[in-house]
Amino acid sequence: MFAMMKDAARAKGKTRRDEGESADASTSATKACPVDREELGLGTWALLHTMAAHYPDKPDALYRVQARRFFDALGLLYPCGPCASDFQQDMAKTPPEVQSRASLAVWLCNRHNEVNEKLGKPTFPCVLKDLDERWRKGGKHCWHG
Repeated sequence: MFAMMKDAARAKGKTRRDEGESADASTSATKACPVDREELGLGTWALLHTMAAHYPDKPDALYRVQARRFFDALGLLYPCGPCASDFQQDMAKTPPEVQSRASLAVWLCNRHNEVNEKLGKPTFPCVLKDLDERWRKGGKHCWHG
């Protein structure tokens, strides 16, 4: 997730130092900064869609309970207050569908589309085949060698 956030920042023309580098901050041209709302959102959606893509087709009761707890905790702990509140409201209207990989992936896509609509961003079709292509399998361009 953090690598994706860093890539998103670089794509926006920002540079960030990896935490593991030992360059002295006083000699560094750029100091590390907290992620902004856009970077946080991109990384979070990538994590969530990837989790949904790899969720079991037939999860047992423990998986279903823990998945629901995860989304409840995300709505409480997310470090963007308005985003967290909005997500909690969305989940109250349409609780996470954790019965299967397909149901979770489509539920999450629909929540993402709701957020995109609110932000004036494009929405995407919530078709499992397309979601799997994007988040689980990837096209030929995704794999090197």
